[in-house]
Amino acid sequence: MKVSFFTPRRLQVAILVLPAAVALLYMLIFSANRYVSESIVAVRSANPTAAAGASTLSLGTGASLGAYADTLYLMDYIESGELLEELDRKLNLRAHYESPKIDFVFRLWGGTSREWFLDYYRHRINLEFNDSTGLITVSTQGFTPEMAKQINDAILAACERFVNDFSQRVAREQMKFSEEELALAAGKLDKAKNDVVQFQSANKILDPQAQQMAASSLTAELQASVARLEADLKNKLSFMQPDAPAVTTVRDQVAAYKAQLEAERLRTTSTDSGDKIGTLNAGYQRLLLTAMFAEESYRAANTAYQAARIEAGQKVKSLVVVAHPLQPDSARYPRTIYNLLTLLVICCVLYIVARLAVATIQEHQD
Repeated sequence: MKVSFFTPRRLQVAILVLPAAVALLYMLIFSANRYVSESIVAVRSANPTAAAGASTLSLGTGASLGAYADTLYLMDYIESGELLEELDRKLNLRAHYESPKIDFVFRLWGGTSREWFLDYYRHRINLEFNDSTGLITVSTQGFTPEMAKQINDAILAACERFVNDFSQRVAREQMKFSEEELALAAGKLDKAKNDVVQFQSANKILDPQAQQMAASSLTAELQASVARLEADLKNKLSFMQPDAPAVTTVRDQVAAYKAQLEAERLRTTSTDSGDKIGTLNAGYQRLLLTAMFAEESYRAANTAYQAARIEAGQKVKSLVVVAHPLQPDSARYPRTIYNLLTLLVICCVLYIVARLAVATIQEHQD
């Protein structure tokens, strides 16, 4: 085709008039009105004061790292296929987006795949996150004002359930671990106390340590008595006959005290574990030490459980609806004038480029 074919008039018709006419025809006849409903929500902790103190690190704005992460989870959930399936079951969303048969550009074509439907759905909603306030603006599009609001209401209801379930699940998992540790520590403490009681019952002794101290005290007293009587016996033998009644009485007392002293020594140092107080005391002390460690472990587990309970309460989140969705009165899309002016500017630029290209080619041909 010769360059002379591209006359200015033909270029104007091809680049300016024809696209504008096609666009105007589509806007006025084929395009379906799309209505937008908006809501503003935020994810907040059930205890905002404690949450603020526990998460002072922020993104350099006003939203804490925890709130920012929760918001990202929520935004991903809104754009998820799981939520889309729920909306489709509740609102018959696919049928609604397929309803404007005449609008071949923005309608959902029948028989499309699930992935294509999800991509179409993501283009019909708009999420804007303000990181300085932590607020999310949720905008939903529908071909009727009622459906636009219903979609937004359904999304908010699902988001509230998601936030509650997610935060409570995290809190329950943390509490479950702390409860298991506390129950394990309580079981060990009960076993240690039962072992002490069984030891006392089996050996018929309440406190072997106190018993050993009493035996030591009695042994020392007997030794002192033996020493005193032996001194008295020597004194009497110095001026009495060995068979004198007084000497015999003291000698019998010495023998009795020595016999009792030997019996006490045998009872406290016997190799028989049932009679050896030292062995009993050693075993008893081991049991007491085990019980003491079990009690300390129980106290630590109980402290951790109480801290986990407080922290779990701080982790419980809720969805705060700052602005509820309203039913729109007028369609926001298509923006006919804006789209036509934008198309006109683009066509003018293309027309100028085409005129320059044709002129350059013609100049080189001449």
